[in-house]
Amino acid sequence: MRAVLIKGGSGGVETLYLGEAPEPEIGSRQVLVQVKAFGLNRMDISQREGKYPPPPGASSILGVEFSGVISKLGPGVEGWAIGDPVMGLAGGGAYAEYIAVASTHIIPKPASMSWVEAASIPEAFLTAYQALIMIGKMQKGDNVLVHAGASGVGIAAAQLARFFGAQTVTATTSTQEKIDWLLNMPNGPTHAANYKTEDFSAVVKKLTDGKGVNVVIDFVGQSHFSKNIDALAVDGRMTMLAMLSGSIAEKVNLAPLLYKRLHIEGSTLRSRTAEYQADLIHQFASNVLNYISGEEGNEPIKTYIHKVYPWEQIQEAHREMEANANMQVFLAVS
Repeated sequence: MRAVLIKGGSGGVETLYLGEAPEPEIGSRQVLVQVKAFGLNRMDISQREGKYPPPPGASSILGVEFSGVISKLGPGVEGWAIGDPVMGLAGGGAYAEYIAVASTHIIPKPASMSWVEAASIPEAFLTAYQALIMIGKMQKGDNVLVHAGASGVGIAAAQLARFFGAQTVTATTSTQEKIDWLLNMPNGPTHAANYKTEDFSAVVKKLTDGKGVNVVIDFVGQSHFSKNIDALAVDGRMTMLAMLSGSIAEKVNLAPLLYKRLHIEGSTLRSRTAEYQADLIHQFASNVLNYISGEEGNEPIKTYIHKVYPWEQIQEAHREMEANANMQVFLAVS
């Protein structure tokens, strides 16, 4: 089969090329999916650079989210048939014509969605759902702060927060152009702040009459940590998903963690157990999936595509992802 490979196993964008790889074999309770589209994620860049190896047992081929058609069923698979259109989450292997994946890690593709729209759902929306609902325990009436607001996960998190009844949802980003776009989204964030020119903790405290937010979703780490602590309300929860500004936060005042009874939890999705991922996928599919549509659809939650490339242009796509860290990029396989 054709697949995107890396010369020498790791390196810069120039090491990516379209080559040949063995078609994956499927085991018990796995399916083989003919991939129609796959998404690019920041972790793909880290893996390509040799900084983020795939989990044990996962394909070394890049890519964790995809859409496609089931072409083979492994022993013990129930509830699926050859020809079913699906989208799914994997530990790796999506940058290819075929991917082997557990039958618990695929979801039926809504008929109203294109292949690209469906491929944009798994990683971004599952990560956002996990951070907001399963870890952040967001409740109706909560105030929510979402960093990297124009990223795939940020866009998903803001919409999910509104869907589940948040009182305010404040998204942070770095340009007025992105703020304008976010605030014009149907059911997107209610407010936005430019973290380069504004103190986002002051912004959210003003919106909440000084109380602060109940939930923070953070990808940034070091540069935002102290302000996040300041922004959180009593009994507030923060989910940390990445550390884009660095992992060492110096001169942090720990006292608010005690007197505000704060809960801070870090999380990744790719390294979770298959059982955890399957439960997350089941919860998401049951509670949210039917309320998501493409950008032109009528559902309260939408998926937005920044740009689509043919996969022969994989190097250009990775360059676009590196230059636009807060946007989604997808490739259609043809």
